[in-house]
Order: sequence, then structure tokens, then C-alpha cells
Amino acid sequence: MNSEFPARLRMLRERKRMTRKALGECCGLSKAAISKYERGEREPSASSLEKIADFFDVTTDSLLGREKNF
Repeated sequence: MNSEFPARLRMLRERKRMTRKALGECCGLSKAAISKYERGEREPSASSLEKIADFFDVTTDSLLGREKNF
């Protein structure tokens, strides 16, 4: 996983003024998983990445930092 994902995830979550717990509940993930993703300690599965991208209405590529227009 690249180093941009944790920062982008956190930025998107904070833009919506959401807690990690709230984001996890919306995406069917745990607060701990969201925390680990944001710290770069864990990589999401493809299905989890899709759920997060869908929730924020962004592409998985932009979430991963593969698109310049974020």
C-alpha cells in the first residue's frame, strides 16, 4: 500500500467531521480497523477499500493516491 492512503482516509473522514467509530459503522468496519488504516499499520482488503471509496464517493485510485485530481 502506498503512503498516501492513510493521510487521504483521515482527511476525508475529518472533512465530514466523523469519528473513526462512525466511519467504521457506515462501512461495516471496526473503529480499530479505521485507526490502523489511518496510522498505516494495516492495509484494507479490496472489499473494505471499495466500501470506504463508495462512502466518500471517490474512486479507489484517488483514495490510494493514484489520481492527481483529488
